[in-house]
Amino acid sequence: MPGIAVAPPVSPTEPVTELLHGVSITDPYRWLEEQDSPRTRQWIQEQTQYARIYLDNLPGRQKIRERIREFLAVETYDSLQKVGNRYFFRKRLPDQEQPGIYLREGAGGQDCLLLDPAQLGTGKYTAVKPLRVSADGRLLLYEIKEGGERTGTFALLEINTRKTLPDLLPRGYLRGFAFAPDGKSFYYVHEPVDSKRPSYRAAYRHVLGTDPDDDEEIFSAGDGENIRLCLISEGRRLGFLVYRFAKKTQTEFYVRAFDNERSTQTFVASTDYILSPLLLSAKILALTDCNARNLRIVELRLCGKKETQWIEIVAESEARINQWLVVGDRIFVSYIRASGTEVCVFDFSGKKTGEVPLPRDQSIRFLGGFAGNEELLFEAESFAEPIGIWRYNEGVDKPALWAKRIVSFDATNYVHARSSYPSKDGVQIPMFLFGRRDVLEGGCHPAIMTSYGGFGVSMTPQFSVFVAFLVEHGCLFALPGIRGGSEFGADWHTAARRRNRQMAYDDFLSAAEWLIASGRTRADKLAIFGGSNSGLLVGAAMTQRPELFRAVVCMVPMLDMLRYHLFDNAHIWQEEFGTAEDPEDFAALAKYSPYHQVRNGIPYPATMIVSGDADRNCNPLHARKMTARLQAANASPHPIFLDYNQFRGHSPVLPLSARIDALTDRMAFLCEQLQLPV
Repeated sequence: MPGIAVAPPVSPTEPVTELLHGVSITDPYRWLEEQDSPRTRQWIQEQTQYARIYLDNLPGRQKIRERIREFLAVETYDSLQKVGNRYFFRKRLPDQEQPGIYLREGAGGQDCLLLDPAQLGTGKYTAVKPLRVSADGRLLLYEIKEGGERTGTFALLEINTRKTLPDLLPRGYLRGFAFAPDGKSFYYVHEPVDSKRPSYRAAYRHVLGTDPDDDEEIFSAGDGENIRLCLISEGRRLGFLVYRFAKKTQTEFYVRAFDNERSTQTFVASTDYILSPLLLSAKILALTDCNARNLRIVELRLCGKKETQWIEIVAESEARINQWLVVGDRIFVSYIRASGTEVCVFDFSGKKTGEVPLPRDQSIRFLGGFAGNEELLFEAESFAEPIGIWRYNEGVDKPALWAKRIVSFDATNYVHARSSYPSKDGVQIPMFLFGRRDVLEGGCHPAIMTSYGGFGVSMTPQFSVFVAFLVEHGCLFALPGIRGGSEFGADWHTAARRRNRQMAYDDFLSAAEWLIASGRTRADKLAIFGGSNSGLLVGAAMTQRPELFRAVVCMVPMLDMLRYHLFDNAHIWQEEFGTAEDPEDFAALAKYSPYHQVRNGIPYPATMIVSGDADRNCNPLHARKMTARLQAANASPHPIFLDYNQFRGHSPVLPLSARIDALTDRMAFLCEQLQLPV
């Protein structure tokens, strides 16, 4: 088998032992946390050479690449927003490396290029994205990213002249932005990467054409790495949301007029409830879990200096609210139900006025709406149908297509089915199965499985080139709705949150057992994949039950759960995972932390770990340390390697050629391991 005869590079161990809550914990590869050290860079180079020896010699690689290119080198649209009669969006032509920013006058108008990132002259890893258009339609705020970084640089484009103004927010995190009503200034909350006060959280006003050092501070949330300040706005007012992250996140909410600091009002002094407010011209609406675990929409009314009324508009239901959006004088609310996605329409009194007519087997994502508009914009996709962008006005028969991604994938040849299986504790877990008609009719087939299991994210039908390629080649795709999501409301999420996290992994492992026991696949034909929190999921699954899987693709993951909170901004997730600083959290984390659960002499499945320098969500130290640990411990003949790219991060903005190369590697790996015909 290709590449198997070549042993992986030796990763020196330098054990660091600590006593955590009376338990001795040894970390053999702590030195790999130092990303820029010469030793780590040399190690990455050696690992990359090892991975390329294996990947570049896989059979059928060129044919796989040609098919991946057919999937990806197509016209795409995203990031759509509407101001007046103008649509602003990103569009990439079939062979372009990166999409440009475009303008369309009216729904049926011509697409006019506003900005091509290639014109910036900084290379194919530079991406741009439209963020905000001024009310007068004169200025466009856009973001510039380099590779997959989460941070960006923020610039202003004068739309009519196509000129970029000198008013620039440097590389960092933008937590809110608003154009002033007069168009002569803007307000912002920005966390620069190179700030002299990196933990200071404040909002500022910048007058166009002036020195940024002269920007006026208009609101301060204080100094502290556990504080986040966000800014929201509408035509006359600014809103400030202050989050203070601890074992329980505390939220504060303030509102003031644009140019009147004295008008600042405290709507919520401090609450540990979810609070997601929306400023409208005459009222303030908010999404909250206050007295509603599955969320409700309320109106916030300030009755006195310290008293705020929470007036219910859209009541809680048995399904958790997935998204909500105000368009004109209507509130659109999406729910994930057992029968599929449902979008209901309410007026401001809370009366349900209708539903958006949609196929129930599609995933729906609202794109944007403003009180001044009468049009709902949303994306829709399914397992077999790529993303389409749709327009909807209440009262019309059905949504109208605005743009659609066209790929050479014949949806009529593929079907999906809903099933369920018992988890370890007997609870029935829902699962989607998707593939060719003959595959779903029965028999034992290669299978690929993923899920998420965290942050209340529900698993719904989505089009994936990763999955489409594999089902074309005879795979069965399985998508269980494990606990940690919100498939059955808030309780489904909390059942696998924090110290109960193992519940999500039990559900996932039970899905694999059911697929094998039902004869749909075998352990030597089953692969799993996932990224981010889903990367943690597949890491936990393969270290707890390595015998269940033939191959694992673990992308941009967190894997050292005893130290994850010490890097970047990951400490804000302590409500979801807990941290090793708490003795009870530590006990739960230590039992499943994938890096700490690797055992010497165990035959592990073939494993591809994917990461890169630019990831500041799930720091690449996790991938580096896990690769070294698995390679040293593995007793199977299967390859374990790291796919690493200095530009790769947590944002999906790599250029077309890099995406084709990366997906070719993953498909070639899985085709070889699952013995799929190429």
